[in-house]
Amino acid sequence: MSLTRYVGINASDINYSAGRYDPTVKPPFDAGFEGIGEVVGLGLSASSRYTVGDKVAYFGDGAFAEYTVVPVKKALPVPAVKPEYLTLLVSGATAHVALQRLGDLAKGETVLVTAAAGGTGQFAVQFAKMAGCHVVGTCSSDEKAGFLKTIGCDRPINYKSEDLAATLRKEYPRGIDVVYESVGGSTFDSAVNNLAVKGRLIVIGFISGYQTATGLTPVKAGTLPAKLLQKSASVRGFFLPHFTADYRESLRSMMQLFAEGRLVCEVDAGDIDPEGRFVGLESVYRAVDYMYAGKNVGKVVVEVAPHVDSKL
Repeated sequence: MSLTRYVGINASDINYSAGRYDPTVKPPFDAGFEGIGEVVGLGLSASSRYTVGDKVAYFGDGAFAEYTVVPVKKALPVPAVKPEYLTLLVSGATAHVALQRLGDLAKGETVLVTAAAGGTGQFAVQFAKMAGCHVVGTCSSDEKAGFLKTIGCDRPINYKSEDLAATLRKEYPRGIDVVYESVGGSTFDSAVNNLAVKGRLIVIGFISGYQTATGLTPVKAGTLPAKLLQKSASVRGFFLPHFTADYRESLRSMMQLFAEGRLVCEVDAGDIDPEGRFVGLESVYRAVDYMYAGKNVGKVVVEVAPHVDSKL
């Protein structure tokens, strides 16, 4: 059993709680996908690998809880209970595995990351730069554009003050080689229309529509087959649970990069939220709303148990 110290907020929390991931699951059910904390109790199978007080992170259903029973196979030892490690479990791993397995990045290519200053976008920017690519990132404020520059983004585009489609056409007339796309709607359309020959678009989400009845906003997909054929381009979906074979090696690699100071893991705990930092499970709903309002820079986290010294 683990005492949960921090949990991560993901765009997919909405889809899961709305029953879109598994319509057969009916409320009440456990929510939350990732947590980090300390071991406070051990079953027989865990006693040979862990001791009380060990620091562990976990990726699995039911993370939104003060105490969580974590199967040994889902527990991941971490050096410290820091929210930065939490950012790697879903957000970092999604970017790392998706770009490695589906991106086929080559040095000198142009990569577009949508929602680039968000929880997973920040990692896609950095991994694309590590691959020697020119990185374009969309964001919603000048503050976020400034953050993107600090992590290596070559061309931040604030879509609130610049027209994304027009900017891409003007500045990248040869097109975009790889798109890491998490917004959907008109952003997806702009990305498709600006793909280069043999371009690859990776769909990792569609946050613009998650809060609608269907979870989607319309896209102009009627001519998609022709657009892809004309450019020998592709659109591929990525869902992290389908790539479990890559997961632990991906985490190991990212933890090493973070330890070496080569990977930024930006955390947003709601310091600028009018109601204050996200502390306690009761603040999870505020954290979700905060993310959907587009206020976050980096990964949104909730501090569940900041000062608990459990004797369980």
